[in-house]
Amino acid sequence: METDGSLSLRLRKVRIIQNCFQQKNIKHSLDKISNIFIKILPIYWAFLTYMLLRPGVENHEYFFMFDGIDKVLHLSIFAALGFCFIAAFPRIRFSYFFQIILIYAFLTEIFQEEMKLGRSMETLDIVADTIGCLIGYYIYKVLAKRYL
Repeated sequence: METDGSLSLRLRKVRIIQNCFQQKNIKHSLDKISNIFIKILPIYWAFLTYMLLRPGVENHEYFFMFDGIDKVLHLSIFAALGFCFIAAFPRIRFSYFFQIILIYAFLTEIFQEEMKLGRSMETLDIVADTIGCLIGYYIYKVLAKRYL
């Protein structure tokens, strides 16, 4: 007959084994998600670069347009970029992630100014880009913590 001590020990071993399997499943899920986003990221990044550097055109006024809509667009497209980037490279250090996205934001704004194609560099665009990438990073981390 088993004693309470040996039963308790056996239960602890079972829990340790279950945790190991759960960690392997999480790692496997993370790798699958990463592989998907590694394919999506370059396509989205190329599209985003084209959209940010193409010649500026006069927009028609629509009912949903308001002052500052371009900042909202910058924030949202960089949130998507930040999410895709961290999903593609989930093990990257935050400082590297932030530096890469921030350099990209600065370069696109500088190129907009230097290319003289009807677009201009705006500091608030860089601020919106930075906040957007942080939002994308945070959303990924929350979702990964909750579902993985």
